[in-house]
Order: sequence, then structure tokens, then C-alpha cells
Amino acid sequence: MGEYLWYIPNTVEPGHRGDDTVDGYGTLDHSTELARAVEDHGWAGALLGTGWGRPDTFTVAASLAARTTTFKPLIAIRPGYWHPANFASASATLDRLSRGRVLVNIVSGLDDAASYGDGEFDQSRRYDRTLEFLRLVRRLWTEEEVSFHGEHYRVDNSRVRPRPWGAEHGHHPRLYFGGASPAAERVAAREADVQLFWGEPLDGVAERIDRLRALSESLGRTHRPLEFGLRVTTLVRDTSEEAWRAAEEKVSRMARADPRVQEAFRRRTAVGQQRLLDLADRGDVLDSCLYTAPGRYGGGGAGTTWLVGSAREVADALDKYRALGVTHFVLSDTPYKREIARVGDSLLPLLGATSTEVPV
Repeated sequence: MGEYLWYIPNTVEPGHRGDDTVDGYGTLDHSTELARAVEDHGWAGALLGTGWGRPDTFTVAASLAARTTTFKPLIAIRPGYWHPANFASASATLDRLSRGRVLVNIVSGLDDAASYGDGEFDQSRRYDRTLEFLRLVRRLWTEEEVSFHGEHYRVDNSRVRPRPWGAEHGHHPRLYFGGASPAAERVAAREADVQLFWGEPLDGVAERIDRLRALSESLGRTHRPLEFGLRVTTLVRDTSEEAWRAAEEKVSRMARADPRVQEAFRRRTAVGQQRLLDLADRGDVLDSCLYTAPGRYGGGGAGTTWLVGSAREVADALDKYRALGVTHFVLSDTPYKREIARVGDSLLPLLGATSTEVPV
């Protein structure tokens, strides 16, 4: 059936992608309210946004885990910000304290790296470093004592205590990873548990799944088979007509934004983001209901393409991704609090979603 997560923006300033919360925004009470709503409306957990100049993602995740019961934080973290041994210990501790609720999203992309002292700016070396990071973290979670001498990291006789929840049965936090470049795909094929895709059309996702499976085999992957996930906006209303009217109104507001912001965004895109922006050249609507127009007006990441329609129409679209082998979904729309309930209550029952899955 898969695992269904929401998204919590984790920013200092309100208004992220049109969110309307102002009072209390950025407080632990507000984030807790969102996390508890996630629990109440059928979601397994939520991805927590990350970036320098935003609240520290791990600190927020630990705080929310302490205030919830089933909520799984998908914690976005960066090599270069964390040393792998430090992160392996911190995440194993949180996973043990939360009884196996930690999920991890490894991010390699540049993010004002010099501000927190990351001096590695060469993309190929960053992916090599990420590969070492993933390999070392996994070993520290799963082996009693680790010595590792790599190009980027070194530890001798290192032990992580406590171990992750269920380590005695082979469990550890699931490692999500994104990226569409050849270097990123090699990292995923070797060491990730889940490759996350943005909201691409079905043919693009099918092509990438086939390539990643073949790459996993050719590189001699030694872990369980790579799984696949989709991070996309889902704009759901009672009827198709209502959904498309709301989508077009949102895009109209985006189009009125400062064009210099839109142009600056388009100039600094990574490979995966550029793939999304290029989709608009194929048409405003691809497959059954994948809306590409937001990408023309500064929609980035999961906000570049939207699945738009009634709950049944969006569920049918997601079922087609599931048929390709996608089993993990990170969905969202704004305003976040309202849409947690709307999308959760109307969409998740059609997908047979459950929030009781235990991490690998």
C-alpha cells in the first residue's frame, strides 16, 4: 500500500508557498499542532524542510517526536553540516527514544555552505562525500564496531550507543535520497534505501526506475532492493472543476509575483529541478492531471508540478505511480494545516494508507 507523509515547511518567516498562518508561526506549539494533525488525519509523518537560516531540522524533529505518538519525522540533513559519526549517534538515540520513528533524507545540494563552514563546492566531490556519509552511517547503525578510512571521513574503533530501535532485528532509520544527475543516481543505487523523485510524468519516472534498478545490479548493490518515492503537490477538491479553478487561481497569483525572482530561480536550478521546468514545454497538463504551469512562475521543487483534481482523480494518478513501483509518497498543499485534513481525509482512504509501518 505504501507510506504516505506530509510536509512541514520549518521556516522562520510565514507565508511559505502561500501558507496563511501568521499568529504563532515558527513556534513549537504551531509545529506540534501540524504534527498532531498529521497523526489525526491518517498520515505516517512529515518531511521537515531544511536550509541554513532556518530552524535546525534535527532539533525540531526531536521536539516533535517528544510531543507525538506515531508521527515519523523525515529529517532532511546535509553531509558537511553533520559528521557521519555524530549524526549516526544522534539519530540512533532519537530513533531509540521514539521507538523507531526516525526517517532520514540526505541532501547533497549546495545551501549557503560557507555560512556553516562547508568548504566543498565541487559537485562530483560532494556526491563522493555523500556516498561515504551514507556508507559510514549505515555501518555505524548496524555493526558493533567500525573502522573506516575514506577520502572524506575517518573513524577508528567507533561504536554507536544506543543502537537504533530494533537494531537487534536488522532495523534502522530508512535513508531517503534525491537527485537526478548521473552522480546522484550512482549514490542512490549503491547506498540509499529510497530514491525520491519530484513530480515527473509517468514515462519519466518509469525510465528512471528502470535505470536505477539496472544501475543497482551493475554496481553490485549489497543492501535490500532500492525503493522509490514521489514528492509532489496534491491539490484536491470535491470535484475536478473546483480543483482546476483553485489551481488556476493560485498560478494567477504566482504570475503576478516579481519576475526577477522567477528568473533568478530558473538560473540556479539543479539537474532534477531543470527536468521539471522543461516539462512545461510539453504542455500545461501531462498524463491525467499533472499540472506543469506552476514551474513557469517560480514554483520550485515539489511546487513545480501539481497533481490536480478530485480525490478520486488524484488517487487514480497516484495508483499509476504505484504500479510503476513507487511505494513512498510525500504530499502537500497550502495552507498546510487545512490541507493536512482535507487531503488526508479525502485521499488517503482511497489509497488504503496506513501509518503503522515500521522502519527498515
